[in-house]
Amino acid sequence: MSRLIVISNRVSAPTANSGGAQGGLAVALTAALKENAGIWFGWSGETGPNHELRFATYDGVTSATTDLSAQDIEEYYDGYANRTLWPLFHYRLDLTEFEREFQGGYERVNRAFADIVSPHLEGDDLVWVHDYHLIPLGWLLRQHGHANRMGFFLHIPWPPTRLLVALPDHRRLVESLFAYDVVGFQTEEWLESFRHYVTHEMDGTLGPDDEITLGARTIRAIACPIGVDAKEFIAAANGKAAKSAQMRMLESGVGRSLIVGVDRLDYSKGLEERFAGYERFLQKNPDRRALVYMLQIAPPSRSAVKSYRDIREHLDAMSGRINGEYANIDWVPIRYVNQGYGRDVLAGVYRAARIGLVTPLRDGMNLVAKEYVAAQDPYDPGVLILSRFAGAAAQLPEALLINPYSADDIADAIDRALRMPRAERRERWQAMFDNVRTQDVIWWRRRFTDALQAAALEA
Repeated sequence: MSRLIVISNRVSAPTANSGGAQGGLAVALTAALKENAGIWFGWSGETGPNHELRFATYDGVTSATTDLSAQDIEEYYDGYANRTLWPLFHYRLDLTEFEREFQGGYERVNRAFADIVSPHLEGDDLVWVHDYHLIPLGWLLRQHGHANRMGFFLHIPWPPTRLLVALPDHRRLVESLFAYDVVGFQTEEWLESFRHYVTHEMDGTLGPDDEITLGARTIRAIACPIGVDAKEFIAAANGKAAKSAQMRMLESGVGRSLIVGVDRLDYSKGLEERFAGYERFLQKNPDRRALVYMLQIAPPSRSAVKSYRDIREHLDAMSGRINGEYANIDWVPIRYVNQGYGRDVLAGVYRAARIGLVTPLRDGMNLVAKEYVAAQDPYDPGVLILSRFAGAAAQLPEALLINPYSADDIADAIDRALRMPRAERRERWQAMFDNVRTQDVIWWRRRFTDALQAAALEA
């Protein structure tokens, strides 16, 4: 049986200190690594002077991590990955920074990853590279002479051609994807954007069975939407920690309906637009103000990047202004919390919420939407309000789909959700739950690795 080699920017394999605190992606990849005696390579998250690998094995899973220098982190991670590719791929050309040293650092770190991983690859290994940090890694491994079956999965959106061409050396970046055998995208929309670029900018051709040919190289490009670890999350929602969190929310809400949002603090998540839509609801419904409250959980991220510091300042000011204008002595409209919580606690918060409010301006998938669905009480579920610009909208059309740029659209959806009868809530929830349960993260992992195995049989 072939080993599975996973390579990602950060490693989320289990450790002695992590306990059960693993996300859905880590759960799926950990299970696959156990089944295939594989290794998970990536950055340790630490700063260090060299790229020596440190191997560790825990609970049947081997990880191998390396440090990065301060310059590497500045140019590769904070720079090209998160100040160039991330905003561009999320349609924010206005926030995209084009610095030559960022690109140089990105290529240097990808080459370093290839150099340190290469000696540990065996001829029949399946190599699975993840996300925008490591797009050219497959091409660099090919330069080391590896003919392995290699796959790449992009967790974020793929931008339309008219935006991607703003990236210096965009063609070279896309060409590097043709070193892989299978390239996966979250949705048909992102896949179609990739096809459009290849056919219109590079004269590539489309073939049967998701094939795309560029020159002498033919790959498969597939839509493969990631899911949550549904079975485990459903169990967590019925566990002790979740029930305790649910009771805390219900008791502190004193009969008010909870609207919940859970997002990493990021401009792509539409948090300012969410607050504006909620404020519009308060403006339009003065008689119902004290009957609802919003809990927004938004742990900070990427604080070294100015645009992330800016969004935090804007949200601090916005939440303070809304609370100052609308609160009274026994009610505050927004509880704004800048820290993270464990998934078992979040499951309880989701179950307590009458509305899950998910408003990204652009998102590859958005697993919070699926977690909210998975956590609901089947007999009295809440309502999911979901941006039509989230990848999850393609799988969850029974949500109340909204335009996050429209405050009125958000406000009207909140009003509709609060008025929605139980029978309609249950009907909508059941359809979404069926999708979340069947197309979970294990389904996603198997769909991709099956495609990668098939590529080898066809070669």
